[in-house]
Amino acid sequence: MLSQIRHHQLFLAHLTPLRGRERKNNGRVRNPGGRIGRPPKPDPAPAGRPPIPGIPLRLFDLPRDYARFDPRDRLNPNAPWMAWARWTIHLLGQARGWKRGICENIEQGLAILLADRVDGEPVLHSEMLPFLRKRVIGVGRTTDVLKRMGLFHDDRRPPFEDWFIGKLDGLAPGIGRDVESWLRILHDGGPRNKARAPATVYGYMSRIRPILLAWSERYDHLREVTRDDVLAMLDQLHGNQRRDALIALRSLLSRARKNGTIFRDPTRGLKVGRYHYGVLQPLLPDDIDRSIQAATAPAARLMVALAGVHAARVADMLALRLDDVDLGNRRIVIAGRARPLDDLTYQLLFDWLRQRAARWPDTANPHLLINHITATTTAPASGQGACLILHRQAATLERLRVDRILEEVLACGADPLHLASVFGLDTTTAIRYADSARQLLTTPAEEQDPAGSGEPKGRNGRNPRVPANPRFEPRLLGWSRRLCTLGFAGTQGRLRSTGPGAALGGAQDSATAGRPARRAAGASELVYGADPHMSRRSLSGRPRYRTKPSLTGAGTRRLGFTAATKISATRENLHRS
Repeated sequence: MLSQIRHHQLFLAHLTPLRGRERKNNGRVRNPGGRIGRPPKPDPAPAGRPPIPGIPLRLFDLPRDYARFDPRDRLNPNAPWMAWARWTIHLLGQARGWKRGICENIEQGLAILLADRVDGEPVLHSEMLPFLRKRVIGVGRTTDVLKRMGLFHDDRRPPFEDWFIGKLDGLAPGIGRDVESWLRILHDGGPRNKARAPATVYGYMSRIRPILLAWSERYDHLREVTRDDVLAMLDQLHGNQRRDALIALRSLLSRARKNGTIFRDPTRGLKVGRYHYGVLQPLLPDDIDRSIQAATAPAARLMVALAGVHAARVADMLALRLDDVDLGNRRIVIAGRARPLDDLTYQLLFDWLRQRAARWPDTANPHLLINHITATTTAPASGQGACLILHRQAATLERLRVDRILEEVLACGADPLHLASVFGLDTTTAIRYADSARQLLTTPAEEQDPAGSGEPKGRNGRNPRVPANPRFEPRLLGWSRRLCTLGFAGTQGRLRSTGPGAALGGAQDSATAGRPARRAAGASELVYGADPHMSRRSLSGRPRYRTKPSLTGAGTRRLGFTAATKISATRENLHRS
């Protein structure tokens, strides 16, 4: 008999074996919502802030040690302050989609934090942080509840203070005072100065700290620094390092000149120069295919489509809200600009919203893209997590966005005004893309201009809107076609969308790659790559411009006098060549 036994069931003492089917059949009580388990707790009674007769002053502060707290000494659940805390947790939980377990943990933590405390006495961050981390209670959510109650005090030292004290170490006292005043103006701002981003402040100081250390060995104040000293330090640097150091030195010394600590700015008249960008290169088809195959989750697929079809930045994707998506009218607002939804993006948006509602049905986060961390908050997802979608891929989200804009400018014939109108780019950025497109569309043979040729000089009078390099013709209008070919979406055929110059896919042969697309009668949509001088219509159906834009046309009203002047000059040079 023992030889026939192959396994044995292990039972623990004083435990009943689980028989789920018998429990269901024995008439186990179900909640009104159909969930099996204990019934939900009733909502707490509404409560407000208890009256405070007065907060007594402290003779000296003693840190509280919550690690030795006895659970039996916690605050009475029926106390006025605990009733108000429970009602505040309930309100925040409904507004942010907190589950019952999260609310119970916060309630247990506040029952200990508010015990043995004078009415109205604030809770210090340094005191509650070790206690909450030890009991695995959310510090951020507890802080939000205490802030809503007005019982939180952040006694942490700002990290900027510790940072700039370390950076001033080793500098002369006179130089250190000017640098400290300059850093505080950059970080905090002033009456006539806007606060800069922390990364800008850290970058400025990191670039010039070696220079300031070298000057501190010879001088006591910045007023002793001459123009020759500045040039000698800049001669040791090259490229972007020299450019960044000169920008930071000009900012520091101009601030010292305004404060009256130096008599003359030694960097006055030194030109930073224009930054020379390289030629933007399109992505290889294999790199795009691998990135598309790497995006498997619905959120990742949607972000790839927004970057590759609508040329949306990562920050703009994460800032999208549910109110910005209108599936009924097939519209989406990206960075404040309403854009039409093509079939591909529409299907991916529908798939993501369906999964979002199924996974987080009670979330109150208004943003379109959320994850398991931000589902219980109202904050957007982090950009670091979005960049991990295409980690170690050549075609990242930013590269896909650049490739989409470059593909459009190659199709429209290096027209910067077309890019500024379709994607809402700055004039300088649009001109940069147009310059890269002209260099990509020019072959080495076209650069030759024999003197005895009877053809017009320059580039032989070629129409710049017609691609001359056959290597780039198959790349035009291929993004949506490639997505459908790989099974990225259930749509097939040519994908179209309304709007200025908007058709998001479809194959084009070499015979029709350079021809302007025709607009159907009565339709307000154009194909990407259409003639930029054709009559275009905005999202509202009104024509934007019909002829070559001038300084008094619609382009001037949209982009401003200076922007239109730059673009008009660029287009005139383009037609002359």
